[in-house]
Amino acid sequence: MRVPTNTKPLIQGAVLGAIACAAIGFIWGGWVTGGTARKDAVIAAHGATVTALAPFCAESFRAQGDASARMAELTKASAWERNRVLEKSGFASLPGSKTGEPDLARACVELLMAPVIPKT
Repeated sequence: MRVPTNTKPLIQGAVLGAIACAAIGFIWGGWVTGGTARKDAVIAAHGATVTALAPFCAESFRAQGDASARMAELTKASAWERNRVLEKSGFASLPGSKTGEPDLARACVELLMAPVIPKT
């Protein structure tokens, strides 16, 4: 069997080209592995859940019977203690969870402490 003399450089070039293509794709092309894609999807889903539930948390906090006293307590607390105050209130928990969710508490506090713009 006769193999053309240019076969070895052709195969070496193809292998080096494939390695270069993969390296460029993963480093600069934005390619990721399946595990990284799943991790990113979980993080995005959690962020979307927090974004969707934060307005309900803030509205529920404002609708409670002693809302003015609770709001004064929240305002009086230091910036890093506000999340814990809201988590203890029970409004910053995900459905089906008995414990408070720190990210939801933070987003809810941001909504509660934002200045209210009157509707015109």
